[in-house]
Amino acid sequence: MQLKGKRVGVLVEEGFEDLEFWVPVMRLREEGAEVVIIGTGRQTTFRGKHCLEARPDTTADQIRADDLDGLVVPGGWGPDKLRRFDAVLDLVRALDAQGKIIASICHGGWVLASAGIVRGRKATGSRGIRDDMRNAGATWVDAPAFRDGNLVWGRVVADIPAFCRELVAALAER
Repeated sequence: MQLKGKRVGVLVEEGFEDLEFWVPVMRLREEGAEVVIIGTGRQTTFRGKHCLEARPDTTADQIRADDLDGLVVPGGWGPDKLRRFDAVLDLVRALDAQGKIIASICHGGWVLASAGIVRGRKATGSRGIRDDMRNAGATWVDAPAFRDGNLVWGRVVADIPAFCRELVAALAER
C-alpha cells in the first residue's frame, strides 16, 4: 500500500491500448492509490483496441492539476485523439508545472509532445513515435522504462511491468 492517500488520473479515449490502460489502473489500485479515469467528454464509454471498455469518472475540463498527484497516459490510438483537446493539454502542462508525476507509455508520448513538455528531456515509447519525439525536442532513449525528472516513460506492452515499477516508485517518492 505504498500509494495510500495518492490520487492518480488515467486518461482515456477511444482506441486506447487495453493492457497499457488496465494494468497500470489495477497496479495503482493494488498499491492503495485512488484512480480517477479522465475522459474528454466526447462519450461516456470508450472501447480499447482489443474491445475492453472504460468509463470515465470525470473529464479533463472538470479536474484540476491540484486534485491529482500524478497522471498516466496509456498508448494505443487514444493519444492521437486526446492531444486534440485543449483541456487535456492544459491539464498535462499544469501537472508538469507543479512537478507532478506524468507517466506515458507507447504512443502516450504524443500527448506530452503536443503539450510542449518534452523539449530537452529524455523520452521513449513505441518506435512509431520516435521521430515525433525527436522533432518535439526530446532525446530518444531505447529502454523499457525510466524516469526523467517528473516524467515516467515506458516503451510498449511487453514493458508494462518495468513501466509500472517506475510509476509506483516515482509516485511513492513524491
